[in-house]
Amino acid sequence: MSVIRVLLADDHRILREGIRALIEDQDDMQVVGEAEDGLAAVKKVAQLQPDVVVMDIAMPLLNGLEATRQIHRDYPRVRVLILTMHENEEYIRQVLAAGALGYVLKDAAARDLLGAIRSVYQGEAVLSPAITRLVIEDYLRWGDIRPEDTTDGLTAREREVLQLIAEGYTNKEIAGILSLSVKTVQSHRTNLMNKLDLHDRGELIKYAIQKKIIDIN
Repeated sequence: MSVIRVLLADDHRILREGIRALIEDQDDMQVVGEAEDGLAAVKKVAQLQPDVVVMDIAMPLLNGLEATRQIHRDYPRVRVLILTMHENEEYIRQVLAAGALGYVLKDAAARDLLGAIRSVYQGEAVLSPAITRLVIEDYLRWGDIRPEDTTDGLTAREREVLQLIAEGYTNKEIAGILSLSVKTVQSHRTNLMNKLDLHDRGELIKYAIQKKIIDIN
């Protein structure tokens, strides 16, 4: 019997510990690593090559949406299951477009989460019942019309820098987090502000909140 190798990505340690205990009771699963932010999640996927990543959306340094996008782009074999408290159409649309195979709410029963991990591992799409309803309503509203690109032409690195700026990090701190030079960070900052036609940090923070790049709840 093959064992499903799972990476847990959530900024709440207690939640990670609870899910780890749940998974380690299963004969067909094991937790191979944990990450407390999206940046660490992407790095650990590269190191550990898990089968499934159980990913929260609202995380520091790099949110779950962007982390999912990067994992799907660079490691398409790795399946991403979103586990979140956000029952929100915009989040659902964005993470599914980013490459996540499942979207499960944190109040789901333990058996539902375990079943979702197994299904995603098999390549099957999984949605919580409440999320399925929202997706159907969204489809009926939009039909074949796709909403405009929410990234506004930003590169993956520019989105990373944007989130860190909005979280209050200085250029020097961002350089350290992303292993870049301060000059390179400043260049990314200038480029993204020009692309978005924003002129100061306050406007960047407002944009990040509106686009759900950071979570203020």
